[in-house]
Amino acid sequence: MEDRRRSEGTLAGASPLPPALTAPSEVVRSFGGALPEDYEKALRREGVTICGPVSAGSAEILTPAAMRFVATLTREFGGDRDSLLRKRADFRRKLERGIPPDFLPETRWIRESAWKVAPAPSDLVDRRVEITGPVDRKMIINALNSGAQVYMADFEDAHSPTWEGTIQGQVNLRDAVRGTIEYMSPEGKRYALNDHLATLLVRPRGWHLLERHVLVDGKPVPASLFDFGLFFYHNAHALLEKGTGPYFYLPKIEHYEEAALWNDVFVRAQDLLGIPRGTIRATILIETLPAAFEMDEILYALREHASGLNCGRWDYIFSFIKQYRNDPQAVFPDRSLVTMTTHFLQSYVRLAIQTCHRRGAHSIGGMAAQVPIRDDPQANAEAIAKVVADKEREVREGHDGTWVAHPGLVSVAKRVFDEGLPTPNQIHVMRQDVRVTAADLLEVPKGPITERGVRTNVAVGLRYLASWLRGTGCVPIQHLMEDTATVEISRAQLWQWIRHGARLEDGRIVTAGLVRTILEEESGILRADRGPPAESVARAAGILDAAVTSADFPEFLTLLAYDFLDEPGRDIDVGRA
Repeated sequence: MEDRRRSEGTLAGASPLPPALTAPSEVVRSFGGALPEDYEKALRREGVTICGPVSAGSAEILTPAAMRFVATLTREFGGDRDSLLRKRADFRRKLERGIPPDFLPETRWIRESAWKVAPAPSDLVDRRVEITGPVDRKMIINALNSGAQVYMADFEDAHSPTWEGTIQGQVNLRDAVRGTIEYMSPEGKRYALNDHLATLLVRPRGWHLLERHVLVDGKPVPASLFDFGLFFYHNAHALLEKGTGPYFYLPKIEHYEEAALWNDVFVRAQDLLGIPRGTIRATILIETLPAAFEMDEILYALREHASGLNCGRWDYIFSFIKQYRNDPQAVFPDRSLVTMTTHFLQSYVRLAIQTCHRRGAHSIGGMAAQVPIRDDPQANAEAIAKVVADKEREVREGHDGTWVAHPGLVSVAKRVFDEGLPTPNQIHVMRQDVRVTAADLLEVPKGPITERGVRTNVAVGLRYLASWLRGTGCVPIQHLMEDTATVEISRAQLWQWIRHGARLEDGRIVTAGLVRTILEEESGILRADRGPPAESVARAAGILDAAVTSADFPEFLTLLAYDFLDEPGRDIDVGRA
């Protein structure tokens, strides 16, 4: 592990510091409604091509200097990113050969040695309630004003990566950092920031995604470097001037080397802008099965910049199904039955808490996906009771904080953590009673598969995709806030059930024909609800059908659906079973 990173934290062969980047982040300037005549020439000089439309407002984000910064990161780290993505297949190849995952023998010294991550900055000591959500203007204001300790602004699971939405999200965050963000609703209601705000964290897209609208030397840039680079370039100095810092959430990491690559990126980015190393802080989501076996190693790789781990429960369930998709002994029951009290999830949570606290890091619990039900008091009370029970479990286990998806749940979660956690965190709770083995992490949950479970997965996948394709990445469905992670579970289960001919509780076999019949029925229901336009429903149905009936399992739904965001007429065919 140490061989991969040089002692100063940069990759071998990193280019020298470009002179134009030695000064603080350039002052954002207004172009007065028109782009400078030499704008495109300046981008070409940097080897950058922007394929999406550039307005005067977005040009304030996509400045030549900012794009030089992104291009520098892409040229220095893009190759390593590609290599690490190819290595992900090694994990699956071992599974296919019958070799189960286990803790790495070559990094045992990391797990058994004494070390800690850097101490948390003052505004990340108390993280008891964190609200997450997309980067649209109204959401940013409401989340920062919500009373939560942290707001995670999401370019990933809660974001539909349209070109316009992605760049506008960067504009919105720039304005939020500077305290100038405002929003006027169509009804004339004005939204602005309060005096007391949540600490801002930003989640860029994962290593596996590309931003196809921006080319560096003729190739699409990694979406992770694009999202991180633009936010960091424009806001790092402004955040430091306000007494906070550039803080991030890192998604979809599978192996510690991917965390080490992020550390290299952080070191280089800080050097490029003249910011002390260790200023960046990152919380890493443990939301893939491989990462559950490398928690110590991931924290160690980022120890100068790490501030904690988060139990990304929904993506973790998806990752388990994805990795074991071809094993008929690993077929999961209805999604509603895979709760945090199942053995493999409880084990993963306890191992995360124990690992974090041993290393002086925060352990953040999972998402409460419920949304307030305003027109049904009894149903709302039942939903709130589920949230309370979930958060009570988390604080008892030893988590230092938790996630909610809706501002209306901040006070609910905060009340539970205030009662159960009188100190700013409980990092001092070592959980020395925990003994988690590889077998604990791999125990498949048991339970029935029902037509209702099939129909729920179809309905959630269809409705979410119909909204995602139209630019909305966070969608309330059946009183739950669904995002990419929960929809990944839905389509993965459908694929798994079809592939293995899973038997329903009533004796029927789950077939592609059965799923397509339900998909047709749910499409009709969605069209009758006067929701998305009929063409959006049809496109969503086609993508979902392809995803669950393909001969090969699509690794990520977003990789399959991304090509259809701006191409409504494109045929959908990924190879049917």
